[in-house]
Amino acid sequence: MKESEKILNPNRLVNHLNKSASEFTRADIMKIVKDFQIEMLNFRYVAEDGKLKTLNFVINSLDHLDTILATGERVDGSSLFSYVEAETSDLYVIPRFNTAFLNPFTTIPTLDLLCSFYNNEGLPLESAPEYILRKANLDFTKSTGLKFKALGELEYYVVSEKQQLYPNTDQKGYHASAPFAKWETLRTEAMRLISQCGGQIKYGHSEVGNFEDENFYYEQNEIEFLPVRVEDAADQIVIAKWILRTLGNKYGVNISFAPKITVGKAGSGLHIHMLAEKDCVNLLADDEGITDVAKRMIAGILDLSSAITAFGNTIPTSYLRLVPHQEAPTNICWGDRNRSVLVRIPLGWIAKTSMIRHANPQETGSVPYVPGKQTFEFRAADGSADVYLLLAGLVVAAKHGLEMENALDIAKKLYVGVNIFKEENKQRLSELDHLPISCFESADKLNEKRAFFENNNIFPSGTIDRIIKNLKKYNDKGLSEKIYGNNEEFRSLVNQYLHCM
Repeated sequence: MKESEKILNPNRLVNHLNKSASEFTRADIMKIVKDFQIEMLNFRYVAEDGKLKTLNFVINSLDHLDTILATGERVDGSSLFSYVEAETSDLYVIPRFNTAFLNPFTTIPTLDLLCSFYNNEGLPLESAPEYILRKANLDFTKSTGLKFKALGELEYYVVSEKQQLYPNTDQKGYHASAPFAKWETLRTEAMRLISQCGGQIKYGHSEVGNFEDENFYYEQNEIEFLPVRVEDAADQIVIAKWILRTLGNKYGVNISFAPKITVGKAGSGLHIHMLAEKDCVNLLADDEGITDVAKRMIAGILDLSSAITAFGNTIPTSYLRLVPHQEAPTNICWGDRNRSVLVRIPLGWIAKTSMIRHANPQETGSVPYVPGKQTFEFRAADGSADVYLLLAGLVVAAKHGLEMENALDIAKKLYVGVNIFKEENKQRLSELDHLPISCFESADKLNEKRAFFENNNIFPSGTIDRIIKNLKKYNDKGLSEKIYGNNEEFRSLVNQYLHCM
């Protein structure tokens, strides 16, 4: 491990072992337990409902610990996955050593590890969301020779008692500071703990959404991560959600990742940024701008985007967020710095700028240029997403774009350089396809495109069948029109899905 990677690294285990987490072995975990005097071990894993599960162990001896780490443990799969039958329900959970972290909430010294599922033959559970993502990523690299990296923008609301001092202006919370931002302390505490647990954070801030009703104060926040290996991107979002909810419980407030909280206020998304590397070089942009590699990947994602909503927008209130004029996408298109599009190219950095010297005339030393920061952003998904399946779907779609012969033509056709919701651009708007407007329609779109996801058994056909069936159970065709103007029904729906995934 490079010394520069160790300095200021908040992960105590990385510092203690002087190696990156990706290099952790069973012997390393044994050493951590001894050196930190760990008394308990937690296995963590995500099942069908998308929430983190826990299996607790008291460590009795080194031999006992070694056995747990080497062989994992049995669990009742039928209680974790609806499709696992009771008569053959046993599954193994096997720890992934690179995910180890010191539990920040327990009074007893405790080490946690994320796990993968295996069947009675010792083979990976093909339908486990974590394994579907792993298959998708391996297939992407094998087919393209590229490495796929991703990061999430995790938006959430803090719901608390009404605040009397320093009132905020409704829907003007973007980057507000304390004391006008009431829950900055919770956010910064969460960021510190997520970092200590291995999450790679870019920054955090208060978001646009803030408002009050007769009983509660609602404040929207966001934590954005750094680009990492796509499996790690999923893991860090899962751990971040668990930490935020646990802190919410500590502070006596509700933390909600739900896509919609109330009528006419900003909803919460789970924007996903992506990039592709070869030999540690980001291929999305050069000094001339966005590359053909980026355009091809974007074209593939746009081509499968309606189906991807089945993984990223999984509850009825998801489609109450995807409405015009809310900085949430409704049409299938892409553009630069444009928040009305589905896939956005954020403002990037090029080597020719001298902003740092203009802002700091006293700077006399050489100013390094750090290339490779460009990403593109998928803006449709929200907190109801199964993050493993969502990212797997995006990886599949990006590969699809790189393999499509007409990808560059599609990218050119679907590029939008204007705000498509302005009156003068209504002709351009009419030329674009729409995202689904309900879970029911999303299920139909997934069924139309299922072959792309089932290719190479990345998504088992039974998984696709189950997702379609679950989405159609909501029977939410025309929901937006049905509840328009009925605030009581809207509130009941929001409360039903307040703690999605």
